[in-house]
Amino acid sequence: MTVLTYRKAVAHGIAQEMRRDERVVFLGEDVAAAGGVFKTTAGLLEEFGPLRVRDTPISEQAILGAAMGAAMTGLRPIAEIMYSDFFAVCWDLVANEISKSRYMSDGQVSFPLVIQCGNGAGLRFGAQHSQSIENWAMAIPGLKVVAPATARDVVGLMAAAVRDNDPVIFFNHKALYSSKEEIPDLDGEIVEELGRAVVRREGEDATIVALAAMVPKALEAAERLHAERGLNCAVIDVRSLVPLDTPTILGHASRTGRLFTVEENPRLCGWGAEIVSLATEECWDALTGAPVRITTPHIPLPSADALEDLAIPSVERIVTTVGAAMGA
Repeated sequence: MTVLTYRKAVAHGIAQEMRRDERVVFLGEDVAAAGGVFKTTAGLLEEFGPLRVRDTPISEQAILGAAMGAAMTGLRPIAEIMYSDFFAVCWDLVANEISKSRYMSDGQVSFPLVIQCGNGAGLRFGAQHSQSIENWAMAIPGLKVVAPATARDVVGLMAAAVRDNDPVIFFNHKALYSSKEEIPDLDGEIVEELGRAVVRREGEDATIVALAAMVPKALEAAERLHAERGLNCAVIDVRSLVPLDTPTILGHASRTGRLFTVEENPRLCGWGAEIVSLATEECWDALTGAPVRITTPHIPLPSADALEDLAIPSVERIVTTVGAAMGA
């Protein structure tokens, strides 16, 4: 049994795939000699050398342009955008080129390309370095979108993403880097499946759906709801927004009759709204109450710790909201 931090899982997952396939290369700002701005890629340069692990200029357009060309010509690149907020600088490449070119070339070129980034709030980095932008990515046809909540999923979902022949946006949550997990099979190959959610906690009274840093909060809230209010709530870790595991999510919502989504995205057009929309279309008759979204307000995130904590869904807010909706 090995204890692995989410931070070290990033490098472990990349290294697993680079050892397996010599076509896998890695590039980004400060990812090589410095080991990443969050120290998530330490050791990769030493093991794989400067031809396969490359520091780049401070240019998101250059990083993704190089990665796109590499993917089109036979490599399987992993490109890092340091903060997910910086996708705004290179969004044309993501939304109009990488996501569209396989379709527009009638499959003559493929894009086995992973773009990973540090995503989300909780570290007091302010409005321009703390956003959760999964909803930006999932709105673009042609992209796959994943966001792991555990160290093991960082490794396994990275493997699935690298082996996929379509472009994958891979959101590592910055606030989870110090979290730890015991992994029994770390010495072997770990590969998960894109498009498959995981039920982290079973329950018959309500279904709570969460992603990334909201998963541990939802689990803690579920334990409190059980202990304090007698409610037994299932918790589903979405993991993959595109493709989305609707059978698991809607199946559990239908069995429990109540659906709650917990997301760090701003409330307007978040991924939770899409799940609620699907639930109302496909299993409305099985629900015993209206679905409820627990979100961040539609505001730029503050950097002051008390204000940031107030904006992001907390364990207390999940407990209070679910309890009130359930009449407990």
